[in-house]
Amino acid sequence: MVETATAEHEDFWEPIPGSLVSARAIELHGPWGHVFGPLDLDIDEGGVTVLAAQSGAARTALLMTLCGRMRLSGGSLTVLGHTNKPAKVFAESAIACVNEIDDVSPSVTVRDMVTEQLRWQSPWFKFVPRVHEDGVERMCAEVFGDVPLPALNAFVDDLPEIQQLLLRIAVANTRRPPLLVVGRMDKIADDEERLGVLERLVALGEKQSVITADVNPLLPGTGVRAVVDLHGLLGAGDVGVMTEGR
Repeated sequence: MVETATAEHEDFWEPIPGSLVSARAIELHGPWGHVFGPLDLDIDEGGVTVLAAQSGAARTALLMTLCGRMRLSGGSLTVLGHTNKPAKVFAESAIACVNEIDDVSPSVTVRDMVTEQLRWQSPWFKFVPRVHEDGVERMCAEVFGDVPLPALNAFVDDLPEIQQLLLRIAVANTRRPPLLVVGRMDKIADDEERLGVLERLVALGEKQSVITADVNPLLPGTGVRAVVDLHGLLGAGDVGVMTEGR
């Protein structure tokens, strides 16, 4: 369920038991103005939930907020049982394919990207050598499924778009946390590749709760558990409202 919200019912609202997300009157304001809200939002655990809304800063900010990467200006948000505790949600979630967080330099190779992630998640005193093909397979096989794995020394920017996005998802999702948030589905130009990424998210949704966003209508039979209509509730916005001027 999604609807516009006001703060007047917030005092006697309680999260829905067993839900992944329960939000009431949540809103976000940046240094330069309003980003989104107030709005209400309920998402069940498990499977893939698609937030249907136009792309832009507001949608990106909402995705980042749902996984603890941004702090709300107002309202009450419970995610994974944690109410208004973004640090705890951060620790139990992953986010991928949001350029503000995991944009990849054109000069980075698949080997570099996988190696860096392994080093990042290892203890500081442990030496982690550069990976070989088997290291890429261990990190990526579950996310890629039947999609061919990327070549070890290929530049990420030269890969087909489906491989680029699945690689970013695999790197972000190495811990397999309860919640995975994935952005920019509607930025995929090829319809078949967009459907291919969605199919892989549905497969991941068998073991995790997955939230993504898309402005495009979904075809029947995609395996998506729920579509939440946010059209008219989230504007495109400008990324400048979320960040300080530099």
